[in-house]
Amino acid sequence: MLYIDQRPWLHEDVLLLNRIPRLALMLVIPALLFLVPWWVLVFTTTSGAVCWALSALFVLGYIGLPAAMFTGHGPRQSDTAALVGDTALGVMWVLFSWSVIGAVVRTALILAGVDDPARSRVVALGVLAISAALSIWGIYEARRIPRVKTVEVTIPKLAPGLDGLRIVVITDTHYAATDRLRWSERVVEIINDLRPDIACHAGDLADGSVAARRAQVDPLGKVQAEFGRFYITGNHEYFGDAPGWIEHMEGLGWQPLRNQHRIIDRDEDRLVMAGIDDPTGAALPGHGPDLPAALAGADPELPVILLAHQPKQITDAVEGGVALQISGHTHGGQIWPFPLSGPARPARRSGPEPPR
Repeated sequence: MLYIDQRPWLHEDVLLLNRIPRLALMLVIPALLFLVPWWVLVFTTTSGAVCWALSALFVLGYIGLPAAMFTGHGPRQSDTAALVGDTALGVMWVLFSWSVIGAVVRTALILAGVDDPARSRVVALGVLAISAALSIWGIYEARRIPRVKTVEVTIPKLAPGLDGLRIVVITDTHYAATDRLRWSERVVEIINDLRPDIACHAGDLADGSVAARRAQVDPLGKVQAEFGRFYITGNHEYFGDAPGWIEHMEGLGWQPLRNQHRIIDRDEDRLVMAGIDDPTGAALPGHGPDLPAALAGADPELPVILLAHQPKQITDAVEGGVALQISGHTHGGQIWPFPLSGPARPARRSGPEPPR
């Protein structure tokens, strides 16, 4: 039955109410990111014209950060704005985190009887020095060639002929505004030097359209793996063009595992290689994780290796009898201190950590 709303005023009000929380977040989060560092670095240490000048700089940052993020990641998709916004967001998060710690230290110094201006200046200099060092280190880490971490995993019921099977996993490559073509080519060289039997990409391939990012992604077509190259979607594919990236990876010779599985067979010893969509895909018709569908028709006696982008998908994996889940998403705990707040996870839920 088709229902036409004859109350457009109500529809407009609902749309407005839906936008308010998102708009509030866009205003409140940057306000907190800038307000705490301003208080620790400016308000408690300066006065007069210097205080006003530095305060104006923080206000400009508060206005400029959301503008750069929207211009970079909104409809305009400006790579320059994205680079500025993403870098500024990362730096301000480091500065905010250490400003909070600085505020705690400042309180401790007050209780210890340390007077101003020495108290506030020591805290401010410490926050600035640590934040600058960590920001520089973070940029270096983001741009370097990934280190390889080798992990030996024991899989119950694995046939003797598959013992020593080599799986190389990359994940969260996030090809985006920074041109990382040479980085991508070098990563492929490293993967091939490892001589994998199976190669996997565990999602968050790129940020942006296929047309804009394909040059950085295309070197992945040169990855060599005897028993197959497998790809699943992450949440970031669904912020852009997930169907386009699935088709493009397939064109590069990778097998997208969209709630599907393949049988890996070596001399009649077999295992199941399965993959599921990211939960973010549920908003797109025909997408979204479906583990029963992924394992439909698979021999229940065979061990299952599951590609699932988000570690939280482990609950369904355990219930489904999966022997090993391989995930990405968390970037190895990149954004401190969020890893400290996560729930403890049993060892059974852990898999080999991919190179990043």
